[in-house]
Amino acid sequence: MATPAKVRADLSIQDLLRNSNSLRPVPPPAKGLTLPEAAFPQHPELLNDPGPETPPEERRWGRKEIYRKMRGWLFPYIQSRVLPGEFHPIIAYLFAEYKCNLDCWYCWAYNNQIPGMTEDVARRSIDWLHDHGCRVLALMGGEPLLRPQFAHKVVSYAAQKGFWIYIGTNGRLLRPEVADRLGDAGVAVFNLALDAWDLGSSLPKALVPAQKHLEHILRKQYVYGYMVFLNINICRNNTQDVRRLTEYAHDHHIATDYHINETPMLEQDEHFKHAADNPTYIRPEDWREVDALIDWLIEKNRSGYQMVNSVQRLREMKAFMRISSGLDLKRCGWYGDGTSGNGHQADLLASMPGIVQDTGGDLSFAEWGCRAGQNNVVVRTDGTVAPCFPMYPSTFDWGNIDEPKFDQPQLAEMKTTCQRHCFSTLNHNLAYCYNDARVIKWLWSQAVTNKLRGGARSFED
Repeated sequence: MATPAKVRADLSIQDLLRNSNSLRPVPPPAKGLTLPEAAFPQHPELLNDPGPETPPEERRWGRKEIYRKMRGWLFPYIQSRVLPGEFHPIIAYLFAEYKCNLDCWYCWAYNNQIPGMTEDVARRSIDWLHDHGCRVLALMGGEPLLRPQFAHKVVSYAAQKGFWIYIGTNGRLLRPEVADRLGDAGVAVFNLALDAWDLGSSLPKALVPAQKHLEHILRKQYVYGYMVFLNINICRNNTQDVRRLTEYAHDHHIATDYHINETPMLEQDEHFKHAADNPTYIRPEDWREVDALIDWLIEKNRSGYQMVNSVQRLREMKAFMRISSGLDLKRCGWYGDGTSGNGHQADLLASMPGIVQDTGGDLSFAEWGCRAGQNNVVVRTDGTVAPCFPMYPSTFDWGNIDEPKFDQPQLAEMKTTCQRHCFSTLNHNLAYCYNDARVIKWLWSQAVTNKLRGGARSFED
């Protein structure tokens, strides 16, 4: 059995970002600030509204919800196009926690000793992002609901400053009373990360243990005006679960977002305890089965299932799982057994303009215009910053919220290498949008064709 590469980035990037002798980022000195107490309920008339038992066939947005989305996404985008300078964050990942209550074998966040974000850092981070025009805030972890009172304060403070707030969670701690407080405070999206239908040893982010919590927010989304997504990571041991979760989402009129399970971009520290013999990593002998799953997802996408991933991005997943394996395709073949798939490889690559193949047969992404460190930023739990999520474990010094040090020539040089191995959905979407014609076309389709009705589709569809 072939073992996937431990990390995806080239050695040159590893040396620069993980093993460099340069100064490491220094957290900002504490100033003793706190977050205001979050009032609850702000909207008592909504608290006892249970929401519809049966979801409506079509989600319709009012002026208030449409303005909130425009304020979060469109206005900062326009500012980033017309204001001078390169750093205009549209979306920021605020890592409230780096610990987690679950032990997913492909993740390094479980049971570590890294302290959660303080109120001082959270408040100053939100103020700093606000001053730079950012209006989309993603609360991340680990599990950002480990401290629900802290998350409530963060959401309330950010919402009052006009942020469109996204919470990525495994759902296990999203009890109804927690969800109602966050909905009342102004959360815009709950993105539930679910990889399995029921509990398994390596994939504990399962629907069944979180189902009651999920059903509550599915009803209450029509009361508080937020959206619900399922974020699904395709692994070697959950292909049937992915199908079942997809059908569940479709039956409940919610969108899905898919990822191919990948080894880390950069080498991890001792917290990553499942690096070897990991049952979640896709191996060459799994490629046929995963290809079949992706074909099934493409069929569902074309039939109208709500998916954040475009058909093109789903198709490129087939190439990415081969890129991330770090194996010589000329040796192992398109299906990992020395065969080329009877022309399947050539036909598929011809339909993927974003994929290039070198003379040795290895695949990589062509330059795709990554916007990390320009329109996307990560704030770590200690207040230091990084350009994007895959670079969280980097020890390179990009500064902190008091003194960011994003150097555009350094980022540009780094991206010539790292973006060849990166499949970030968010950053690809940002890059895709930095073409005015595409944005105008998408806005026109939303306003005229879709008539601003609910649902989620890729920018590319």
